[in-house]
Formats: sequence, structure tokens, C-alpha cells
Amino acid sequence: MDIYNVIFYILIFIIGTLFGSFYTLAVYRIPKHEDITHKHSYCPKCNHKLGPLDLIPVFSYIFLKGKCRYCKKRIRPRYFIIEILSGLAFVALACFLKLDVYEPTAESLIQYGFMVLYITFLVLMLATEKESRKIEKSISVYGIVISLMYIVYLCIVEGANIYRYAIYLMFYILVLILDTVTLKKYAKNAYTDGILLTIITMAIFTGEAVTISTIIYVLLIISVYTLLKRIKRKSKKERKKIGKKKQNETLPIGFYLGVANALNLFIALAFTKLIL
Repeated sequence: MDIYNVIFYILIFIIGTLFGSFYTLAVYRIPKHEDITHKHSYCPKCNHKLGPLDLIPVFSYIFLKGKCRYCKKRIRPRYFIIEILSGLAFVALACFLKLDVYEPTAESLIQYGFMVLYITFLVLMLATEKESRKIEKSISVYGIVISLMYIVYLCIVEGANIYRYAIYLMFYILVLILDTVTLKKYAKNAYTDGILLTIITMAIFTGEAVTISTIIYVLLIISVYTLLKRIKRKSKKERKKIGKKKQNETLPIGFYLGVANALNLFIALAFTKLIL
């Protein structure tokens, strides 16, 4: 790889960290139903508006030693970690799709753009679900919108089988109807609805094989978790303390789905690059 491609991938990493910074903001604000586009960034501890030097991805955290410039309270390391991982993910995705500064094909750039939109959906879904134990409606809607855009592109530009994606559209409609008619009676916060919509979105972007393997991994995780919970013996006092809480405990299925799907996707892309 020559110097120009190195610079190209460094720029991609920087763009990825900027997206990572947006992810941390969105994950904090979406469950609170706050504006994620127009409202100025602020410290969640002292509510002081942050300046440009406070918002440089990765470097601001390092230079400020993980503390707010104004109240000196410690900033959660997850902000720094997400920014780094986002930058690396963007670089890995560009590498797997063989983006090259000398031969940037329209097909590869468009595919990269759609995968960035999908990764954004995954990160927002799994992170907010981990925090609030529910899948926000706005994130599900975002997933449906980018899926529709992707289907239009695949069918019109790449000539994909329209009947295959028509089935996915029928699944979307069916789940939304079930949610309106019945699921709200049985699933608190329409959690089941969000999981089903997430799986359909995953299938559209990553294909049936990756989605099925994702579901299998999540089922294995849930099985192991449930088994360990049963094996672990608890005292009578502990059972009384957690009795009511245990009934309302919800596994972060969306979080497990998102992580497993992201890993499976990158593994599949890496394997495809190796054999081509």
C-alpha cells in the first residue's frame, strides 16, 4: 500500500471516529428523547456546553485525561472506546470492500455507504438496548428506511431478485400489523416487535446465512446464561430481595443480536476477501 492509500485510510479512520462520537451522543440522548442533530453537545455531569476543542474524537479524551474541562468529573471510558472501535470498523470495512484511492468504483462506494448506514443502525440499536432494555421506535424506523433504500438500489441498479425482497417487505408489514393489533398486549414496550424488525433488517443487509448464524449464536448465549442462572444457588434472603425484580428482568437480546451480527458480518467479509 503506497502513501496515498495510507492517507486515504487515515481519513477513513478519522471519519469513523467522527461517527463514533455521534454514536455516543445519540446513545445518550435517544432514550431521553432529546434532539440529536441541533442541540449543542454538553457535559452530562455539569451540563456545560462543550467547545470545539472538547469535541475532537479520541484526542480530546486523551488531552483532557478522561475528565471534563469544566467540572473535572471523569468521562466514561466507553466514549473513547466507541470512537476508536468505530474508526477501526470503518477502516476494516473499507479494506474488505477493497476501496482504493486510484480506482474508486461507484459500486464499491455506494456499497460502503450503505454498510456504514447499517453499522450505524446496529450500534445505535445494541447500545441503547443495553442501556434501557428496549429497542427505540425511532431506531427501528431508521432501520426500515435504510432497508427500503437498499432494496431499491439492489433491485434497480444491481438487478437483484425483486421477489426475494418483496418477501422481506411483507414481513415488515406483517410485524407492524401484529404490533398494532396484538403485540402491545403481550410485549411491554413492544420489545418483541423491535427484535423481529431488527432481524428482518439484518437479513436484508447481511443475508440469510449470516442472520441465521447470528440467531444461533444468540440462542446459545441465552441458553448458557439461563443454565448458569439455574445452577447458581441463592440464599432465601437473596431470593426474597430479588423476587419482584427477577420477574421483570429482561435479557438484552438486541444487544447480543447486534454484537453477534457485526462479528459475523466482518468475518464473512474477511473470508470473502481471502477467497477472491
